[in-house]
Amino acid sequence: ARLEIHGLSLSRGERVVLDGFSLSVGEGEIFGLLGPNGAGKSSAFAALVGLLPAESGEVRLDGEAMGVGDVRLRARMGVVFQDPALDDRLTARDNLALAAALNGLRGADARDRVAEMVVFAELDGRDREPVKQLSGGMRRRLELARALIHRPGFLLMDEPTTGLDEPSFRRVWRAYRALAAEHGVSILLTTHRAEEAELCDRLAFLDGGRIVAEGTPVELRRQVGGEVIEFVAGEPELSARGVSEALGLEATVHGGKVRVVTEGGAGMIPRIADLFPEGRLESIELHRPGLADVFLALTGHDLSGEVAS
Repeated sequence: ARLEIHGLSLSRGERVVLDGFSLSVGEGEIFGLLGPNGAGKSSAFAALVGLLPAESGEVRLDGEAMGVGDVRLRARMGVVFQDPALDDRLTARDNLALAAALNGLRGADARDRVAEMVVFAELDGRDREPVKQLSGGMRRRLELARALIHRPGFLLMDEPTTGLDEPSFRRVWRAYRALAAEHGVSILLTTHRAEEAELCDRLAFLDGGRIVAEGTPVELRRQVGGEVIEFVAGEPELSARGVSEALGLEATVHGGKVRVVTEGGAGMIPRIADLFPEGRLESIELHRPGLADVFLALTGHDLSGEVAS
């Protein structure tokens, strides 16, 4: 494994933020941490880069043992924070030059590396403009290039695609894939978006500071059998009880919708519809379980933190 984390624990007062957090990331692997706000994702990130003191835990990078937050660990990884770390008043090229200097690059090596990263970020022709004039997607690519300026083998990224539109999202993910596949860069990223977690090679569900499941997206989706039916009807709690009693199905209410997981979902839809007088059933839909459904099934709440009843 490129990175191994064992038994990372962290508390804030009486509240346990991380409880025995452990995972490993292979060479050239994109590993995602999926969970709602408050799950401990950003705290794990902050502990690894030395911004929060961990109470226990150990880390190995390329087989070398290090303490959590060790300066050697920070020096050998690239970091992309959730909040922008760029100076908006400087140009893209100046931001890269500053990052090169902070990482010990000098002279021709620094100049060559800055030029390479301008191309990597697809900013050729825009690199001498102040960063504040660049689009959100351009700034995010520049953040990534800045993190890669010293050629790290490992990237740690906290909610790296927050606020991006769909074309920018896809463009950034193409860059991640290229880094992993062509250069063997390992990536650990945090996200609260199930659709982004689907793109990872492997991922872990983080909830309440604990990893509750881990595997590939396919392996995790298999933990919920059958199909998911969701419908909207008046008085959802009463509707859920009616479906449970009439059809012997477990029905829960979530986000104002009644939710049923069952085999043969297509055949079950007309049976559910027959239970409601005309006009009472506002909508009904069927889908295969996704990562959001698995997370809800394992934790009892969704990726926004809302609890099912």
